[in-house]
Amino acid sequence: MLQYYCSSLTSYQRLKTKEVKIGDLLLGNGNPIRIQTMTTTDTMDTEATVAQCVRCIEAGAELVRITAPSKNEAENLLHIKNKLRTMGYNTPLVADIHFTPNAAEIAARLIEKVRVNPGNYIDKKKFDFIEYTDSEYAAEIDRIRERFTPLVKICKEYGTAMRIGTNHGSLSDRIMSRYGDSPIGMVESAMEFLRIARGENYHQIILSMKSSNPQVMVQAYRLLVQKMDEEFGECYPLHLGVTEAGDGEDGRIKSAVGIGTLLEDGIGDTIRVSLTEDPEFEIPVCKDIVSRYTNRTNTDIIHPYNEDKIILPYNPFEYKRRATNAVENIGGHHVPVVLANLKEEENLQPADLEAIGYKYDEATDKWNIGDGAADYIYLGNKSINFALPGTLKVICSYDVWQQAVDKTAYRPLFDTTSFNALATLPDTPHFVVMDTNSDWQNIIDTITHANHNTVICLFNTDTNNMPSIRRVVAEMMMRNIKSPVILCCNNKDKTIDEQLIDFATVTGGLLLDGMGDGVWLWNHMREVQNIKATGRTYLEVKNNNQFLNNTAFSILQATRTRISKTEYISCPSCGRTLFDLQETTAKIRNATNHLKGVKIAIMGCIVNGPGEMADADFGYVGSGPGKITLYKGKEVVKKNVPSEIAVSELIQLLKDNEAWIEPATA
Repeated sequence: MLQYYCSSLTSYQRLKTKEVKIGDLLLGNGNPIRIQTMTTTDTMDTEATVAQCVRCIEAGAELVRITAPSKNEAENLLHIKNKLRTMGYNTPLVADIHFTPNAAEIAARLIEKVRVNPGNYIDKKKFDFIEYTDSEYAAEIDRIRERFTPLVKICKEYGTAMRIGTNHGSLSDRIMSRYGDSPIGMVESAMEFLRIARGENYHQIILSMKSSNPQVMVQAYRLLVQKMDEEFGECYPLHLGVTEAGDGEDGRIKSAVGIGTLLEDGIGDTIRVSLTEDPEFEIPVCKDIVSRYTNRTNTDIIHPYNEDKIILPYNPFEYKRRATNAVENIGGHHVPVVLANLKEEENLQPADLEAIGYKYDEATDKWNIGDGAADYIYLGNKSINFALPGTLKVICSYDVWQQAVDKTAYRPLFDTTSFNALATLPDTPHFVVMDTNSDWQNIIDTITHANHNTVICLFNTDTNNMPSIRRVVAEMMMRNIKSPVILCCNNKDKTIDEQLIDFATVTGGLLLDGMGDGVWLWNHMREVQNIKATGRTYLEVKNNNQFLNNTAFSILQATRTRISKTEYISCPSCGRTLFDLQETTAKIRNATNHLKGVKIAIMGCIVNGPGEMADADFGYVGSGPGKITLYKGKEVVKKNVPSEIAVSELIQLLKDNEAWIEPATA
């Protein structure tokens, strides 16, 4: 039996899964974590689809998924496959199926793998609540078995692999009626299909639990692993992804939070980063995520325990923030804070604070404070010689604090040695920074020495940094130590993409488990070059402090622990998309990115659109060539809006529902 949902909570161990053969590619059972993407071309355009497949394969894709919404597209997959094979490309192809079992049955005879969505493969989604008796529900399962079994038998006969891919946004009315809009509903949706396949002695199966909300996604995968282990005593390979992650920095961070959290626990055999960008640009991001685990072994034990099981002081299957004391605006009921490291800045001036959200107007002697403004700055051994805005507090070294005339203007930062040497701690807010890879007794001495004014800043520079920090926070919970915790992450000599992945995985994974009252990111890159031309990054960093500050707030947004900006739930596009998704997303973002806390979904078609709309405030969904349907929540507001005026109509919808504010003028 597993330890809750993975092989080990105190060391890195890949989850043992069954091996699945997809063409010549082996997946699961300790094989390398495989990278995949999905084409965005019209599947009936053979040349364009082949060309895009080639770009993805040459970028490093090990599987390429292609939509097959009808029989015609399913049949054309053979022409695409044959052309690729003639060109020397043997990468397995995957047919993406929604709504059309007959298309799946055709594709299963032609290519290496089919993906079916149990939420819409047989069932419907109309947002209807249906009350079932147990016998009525059993009859529904029999109906699914009758319709799904033919595909299973075809896959078994032809040696075709299958992904049972649950999407949070397309759970059927039947599942929603019995289990609600929940991770366990996602799990049961997949398990119904998996049980049918096992009943036919068919095991070439991969499963996925995708959501645009990383919290829901992580909980669903964990529950699925636990359920398979309990019911079957074995686990099938898992494909990881955050669906409709969006584009740019936000899409990368949201994906890393969800995918990275699971990979840290050894869960995941293949991944896809779903960005609203050309599919070949997803591959470098996948590589950066997977590279974190390439050289890890099953022997990287995290102290202090080597026992097989530990007792978790929290529930990993639901979000509940750790209970803490409030130290000023840190912990308690306060949203997580952001700390900015400005100790390297020489002769700090008011203008330098603009990078972290504070703009000074010299003429009026007033500060303009942005929604993404840092809460604390760390100055190290420096002091400050100008008046700060009232919302910004200063952390300095213990020595500077001791020498300060006005000690209330600063909050001291200790290392563990000086902290533990003090017989009496300051009766004012103070911080202690601790490496969770240090001597375990030193860790215990530090957390038990803390008082009601102590904020503990945890970091770790080892490979297994996230589980190591989690282990210390769990220890604090078991000892009922309620000091707030700042999650620290340090990067050195990494590309911007790699830093985003590292920051998002380490701090984001802990925030998803309710372990964190603040984020403090730092690095050693004083000059960062834009290397977009190499395909390694999309981002040019002109101000490192701004990059770190924006990244911290984006991680909090992705984990939904602090909302500071508009959230976009944007699908990655595919052959079903009915408008230029990238261009439209950019237009909507430019028009609405000042609307703090508003969630806007931008969907290329109706496959997941209405479902994901349930998690968004407003939705913009392709409903036909050049036509858009606008939603408020899951309610259709306007149909068949011409795409050329649809963005303006969306803005009017926001205004009609009092969700619009005029953007600030410069």
